[in-house]
Amino acid sequence: MTDARVLSIQSHVVHGYVGGKAAIFPLQLLGFDVDAINTVHFSNHSGYGRFGGSKTTADELNTILRHLSSNGMLRPQRLLTGYVAGPDALAVIAETAQKLRSENPGMIYLLDPVMGDGGKIYVAPEVVPIYRSMLPLADIITPNYFEVELLTGIVLSDLSSFQNAIRELHVKFNVPNVVISSVPVTHALLSSIPEPIQASILSDDHTPGVVYAEDALLSITSSRRTSSDDPTPSDVHALLVRRIPGYFSGVGDLFSALVLAHYRPDRPQLADSQNPLSKASSIALSTLHAILVATQKHALALPEDERTETDDELDGVDPTRKVKRMRGRELRLVQEQDLIRAGSSEAWNGPHMVPWSDFW
Repeated sequence: MTDARVLSIQSHVVHGYVGGKAAIFPLQLLGFDVDAINTVHFSNHSGYGRFGGSKTTADELNTILRHLSSNGMLRPQRLLTGYVAGPDALAVIAETAQKLRSENPGMIYLLDPVMGDGGKIYVAPEVVPIYRSMLPLADIITPNYFEVELLTGIVLSDLSSFQNAIRELHVKFNVPNVVISSVPVTHALLSSIPEPIQASILSDDHTPGVVYAEDALLSITSSRRTSSDDPTPSDVHALLVRRIPGYFSGVGDLFSALVLAHYRPDRPQLADSQNPLSKASSIALSTLHAILVATQKHALALPEDERTETDDELDGVDPTRKVKRMRGRELRLVQEQDLIRAGSSEAWNGPHMVPWSDFW
């Protein structure tokens, strides 16, 4: 993509691949210039147990943004925002997103409302209402299932709850494109997933297989329909991905960057019942899964003391045990960069998200 510039506002670590470190390199590989503002500057991600650094204050963010603007450097074609720890800093980013949107209505904004995972919130609770206020500014949002619950107040447990949450994001918050990632597949949810989606599960060897509850993660895209006369609010696609054992960090950050990179609302008519969001998400999911498979393969080949099982008691006695384990599971972005580049080909023909025609 020629002369396309992304403004990335999210976390930074010196060692490893989370936040901007997981997003910027892939975006550059796919042809984007990236201007990066770091909301935190840490030694490494918190999963190591020991980390340190600084958080960028609201005043510091304003200073950076003011000088970028005065130099004519705040003119991105795309905006990507991720982890922000506190409400004051997030308020500055919300104001910036509003300003950029008013100056360039055609800018594509992907908002990743990073707040928590697995039922645990790891930002200040005061950021939740600010994120809600930012939703109408976004073209695409990429929350995980827990973040959808925080934004909508709806607990995702079955098909009906997903319908209510997605409808609220489209109608109440005016979000045109929603991607919900990494949804654990429960027995209740599995029974509602159509057979064509189950048959297309993405596994380590890219072959279909039997789907078991708790063995797979579900990703859903929902693109709002423009006709007010349409009885259903959106076109929904889904893809099941078989879980890869182990703990990986930066997965959501990489996924959001890949969705933004591959999202082309001006794409010509797509085959196989795809739309621009489902196409971008298909490429992102396939690329991400391949990188995770490669990362897992690398981790399993490490010496035994670098691939220990998680044990809070033993990790507490010897913190280096956890450090070694985390270090061995950093995303293999540099080593597997050809996987990232492959997604940019117009001839890409990997696994596609499957239309969920009777979702509504």
